Amino acid sequence: MEGKFSAFEREELCNFIKTTNRFTNGPLVKKFEENWSSWVGAENSVMVNSGASGNLITSAILKQANGIGEVIVPAIGWSTDISSLIQLGLKPVFVDVNIENFSMNEIALEEAITPDTIGVVLIHTLGFNGLSDKIIELCKKNNLFLIEDCCEAHGAKFRDQRVGSFGDLSVFSFYYGHHITTIEGGMVCSKSAQFNELAKMFRSHGMVREAEENTQETFKAEFPDLNPLFTFAVPGFNLRSTEINAFLGLQQLSKIDSIIDIRTNNLIFWLESLDSSLYFTEFNLEGSSNFALPLLLREGDKKLFSKITECLKKNKVEFRIGTAGGGNLAKQPFVLENSHRVSGELINANKIHTFGLYIGNHENVTPSQIKLISEVLNDL
Repeated sequence: MEGKFSAFEREELCNFIKTTNRFTNGPLVKKFEENWSSWVGAENSVMVNSGASGNLITSAILKQANGIGEVIVPAIGWSTDISSLIQLGLKPVFVDVNIENFSMNEIALEEAITPDTIGVVLIHTLGFNGLSDKIIELCKKNNLFLIEDCCEAHGAKFRDQRVGSFGDLSVFSFYYGHHITTIEGGMVCSKSAQFNELAKMFRSHGMVREAEENTQETFKAEFPDLNPLFTFAVPGFNLRSTEINAFLGLQQLSKIDSIIDIRTNNLIFWLESLDSSLYFTEFNLEGSSNFALPLLLREGDKKLFSKITECLKKNKVEFRIGTAGGGNLAKQPFVLENSHRVSGELINANKIHTFGLYIGNHENVTPSQIKLISEVLNDL
């Protein structure tokens, strides 16, 4: 079975390393950013060294734009969607998710909004589309900053438009297990030139020289006693990527559409093959671009769930209980030790936490493999 990188891609990477003189953030990073923007339908893109770094930058821009306040997050997601808020002094507010897409419930979102709410982090979990007209309307009506986490959802769509092009900002990850990979890497997409500039500055130490020329001139005039090359406008980080990562990204982007098709067909076949009396199979597939194959018990049965995990281990099938983030994030130590709020009951999040898992999906996974696994699980 071929891995994420074909023999041709490996050979091309070796040739690139042998012939290039620049490996730090440079022209290939810029080219990948432009090509990614075009593919997603985003106005701007800034490449970073991981999806988690993208979470940190988007949280920093949210704070820069709206100050300190509460940010509504789903209880199912990834740790850095939450930890980046906490690290920057913002307060996460946890709400429940839908069973049909593991993403934020719009009624729970509406009930969580208070005068202290400044933003929403919406996560397109496992490649399901998490957006709805109601969610977009609530953000606009309440002047809430919307961040889309699309790390697991390359190519997912809402109303025939790719996710990552709706929010004020969005984040993608190119970690090895995702649709395409740069080994480690990520992308921050934005609608406005202002947020794009901020993303570039936060990415590179906060340096003004990353911004457009008119912004640089403004800072030169205001701070004449500072060296323009080393004027730091925002409290930035070093989250830059490399030319090697961008080279891989450009190679991978050429085959992303076919990868999405295979992963999506795998999900459909997976759900058709499972026993729907044992497992929940009515996921909302409209616009989905599958990251991993979900398995959720229809009824809470700890004995059956234990049988499932033991069976998967015995057959050397990797899985993640409660999704990649480990289930209900509101239960995690780093959350409990910091300021946060839980709005409403997290009924669905707790069910996924206790009786849900996923197994990997990949463009080289075959229908026969899926059929074999599902038959074994159905027999339990």
